[in-house]
Amino acid sequence: MILSAFTLFLALIGGTSGQYYDYDFPLSIYGQSSPNCAPECNCPESYPSAMYCDELKLKSVPMVPPGIKYLYLRNNQIDHIDEKAFENVTDLQWFILDHNLLENSKIKGRVFSKLKQLKKLHINHNNLTESVGPLPKSLEDLQLTHNKITKLGSFEGLVNLTFIHLQHNRLKEDAVSAAFKGLKSLEYLDLSFNQIAKLPSGLPVSLLTLYLDNNKISNIPDEYFKRFNALQYLRLSHNELADSGIPGNSFNVSSLVELDLSYNKLKNIPTVNENLENYYLEVNQLEKFDVKSFCKILGPLSYSKIKHLRLDGNRISETSLPPDMYECLRVANEITLN
Repeated sequence: MILSAFTLFLALIGGTSGQYYDYDFPLSIYGQSSPNCAPECNCPESYPSAMYCDELKLKSVPMVPPGIKYLYLRNNQIDHIDEKAFENVTDLQWFILDHNLLENSKIKGRVFSKLKQLKKLHINHNNLTESVGPLPKSLEDLQLTHNKITKLGSFEGLVNLTFIHLQHNRLKEDAVSAAFKGLKSLEYLDLSFNQIAKLPSGLPVSLLTLYLDNNKISNIPDEYFKRFNALQYLRLSHNELADSGIPGNSFNVSSLVELDLSYNKLKNIPTVNENLENYYLEVNQLEKFDVKSFCKILGPLSYSKIKHLRLDGNRISETSLPPDMYECLRVANEITLN
């Protein structure tokens, strides 16, 4: 075990976390464009099912030829999508519209629901004020980050929807509650950087990852997380949580692997399950280390699985740590103090 003065953990979560950058392919590696392509775009001969139309100052969606599965329209000036834009498009699976000027009123009719094979829809960094729809049942990944969204339509019926990114919007809890009803496949939900003051009701119990950091949450309803039997990654950092707003066993969730409660107003360490591996508590008002927050009992087979623990930015010093902490946290790789 290493006690360090300060260690910055940039990667809080692996695997299911983060934005998707798997579509950022440099065009130079593909060479000449295929003839089956919109004239203003690039369809590499070595990757003919992809059409790249990035950074072309386009104001509308170009013609999409048959056979195109991956369409990239990032960093343009597109402010509308006509209802007939995809009249004869049957194969499209990825539609990436980041950094444009789209508004809800200028997305006409059922333009997205016609795309029966669509799996990824990314409309990050636009001017949306509500979620888009209706959407096709094939959709797996929806990203609407960095917009001005205050209202969510129903996602009911999207049985394959697995990832939803809604961070950096203007959502409040009333808009979120019940919006995700029936999404039995949803595993990843990012609601960070919004205006949520209370934990929303009706979130799917299938969630593996839930991000609610950088909101205005001050309390947690009793046993709120108990029904999330699969939840592994939970972020509640940069909120307004204090001891009085956290019931005793709020985070005693056996499936939880990582918990981030940093940048709140906690004076005591909330109790967690022995299975937790990564616990982030930096920049709170913690004054003491209570072993019982990690280990209810101690023994040869009874100990915490904590690997990384951040306590820096609090009032806990190395000399104040109780001796039995080392027995409780016997598998810890790093504990960060002031």
